[in-house]
Amino acid sequence: MKHKPSLSAIFITVFIDLMGFGVLIPILPTFASKDLAISDFGIGIIVAVYSLMQFLFNPVLGSLSDKYGRRPFILLSLFTTGVSYIIFSFSTTFLVLLLSRMLAGIGGSNIGVAQAYIADVTTKEERAKGMGIIGAAFGLGFVFGPMIGGILSHYGYPVVGFASAAFSFTAFIYSFFFLPESNLTKQKEIKINYRLIDFKKTIETIKHPDVGILVILYFIIVFSMANIYGTFSLLGYKVYSFSDRQIGYLFGIIGIVGAVVQGGLIKTLSKRFSDKSLIVSGAFLMMIGLGLLPYGGTFSGVAMVAIVLGFGTAISQPVILGLISKLTSEKEQGSILGMNSSLGAFARVMGPLWGGFAFQFFGYQFPFLTGALFTLITFLLTLFFVKTNKTLIEQE
Repeated sequence: MKHKPSLSAIFITVFIDLMGFGVLIPILPTFASKDLAISDFGIGIIVAVYSLMQFLFNPVLGSLSDKYGRRPFILLSLFTTGVSYIIFSFSTTFLVLLLSRMLAGIGGSNIGVAQAYIADVTTKEERAKGMGIIGAAFGLGFVFGPMIGGILSHYGYPVVGFASAAFSFTAFIYSFFFLPESNLTKQKEIKINYRLIDFKKTIETIKHPDVGILVILYFIIVFSMANIYGTFSLLGYKVYSFSDRQIGYLFGIIGIVGAVVQGGLIKTLSKRFSDKSLIVSGAFLMMIGLGLLPYGGTFSGVAMVAIVLGFGTAISQPVILGLISKLTSEKEQGSILGMNSSLGAFARVMGPLWGGFAFQFFGYQFPFLTGALFTLITFLLTLFFVKTNKTLIEQE
């Protein structure tokens, strides 16, 4: 059975998978707090270990996909993710929940491969739009997933886990039959480095004359958002007394904004504004949104702030990713994007750890204010970098 590689195929695959991810995310912190009596910092560890596994495995899967193709590793990761959700449904202790999130992180290490798939089937001119497809899949997954998770939590948290597993296994079945191989010129000569942490490659990527600073900017943006991955739900539950359903709706609102922006609006914005302007604007909106979240007061107030935050995030990330891909040679797409995804995952490790620690020991405002501070740094770095970088000046 042969199909032509397409953006729609990878979009559907990532969307279904991320739907399962989205179902679980808003209720995970409240489940850990209410049912398992885990501390705020412990919840930060639970959230962070998922990204720790991505940090370790993203570069390996990216390089393997350069050599052997994208499809096998997308399939393997989807199946692993489904198994992790089954384990979540039977979690009764911190360690079992930790194990489920570790497996989910290994399965979730396919984002770099998915981004490389996009690079395979798009031209450099279409790259930003293509990366926006991944963002739209994330956004839509966060539209429907959290809402479904919030509703299903009424029937018990294990039901939520089984629903997430069902989505991942559905994505696996769809991919098996309808997702073709995109890497038709596999780099057989590539030597795979199976070390989980490749410090040399990391340093090489950061030192890259064009890509390096973009990777750093992406890291800061992701870290800023990661501060609230666990604490946003805790803010709603402990400070505002929101229900799981209301928390799910808030995540859904952010997802709607992301889907609208990255699903089509980003293409229009990219034509009318420079990459510099978009990154600066996105960082500014993120700074405002993150800084105001702990002061929203009511559900409506928090929802309005979440919309601003959603716009900022949805603009910044695909533009930066598109630039990284444009400035990377074709044969290195998998490894560079995999390394970038890995560093992004490391940011998602540090963010929840700091967020949970700050929430518990310094006050509920601190994770959000930390994120606002770092997006301010991104804002300033972007202004300085674009003015001194020939490649980006030429795009303006």
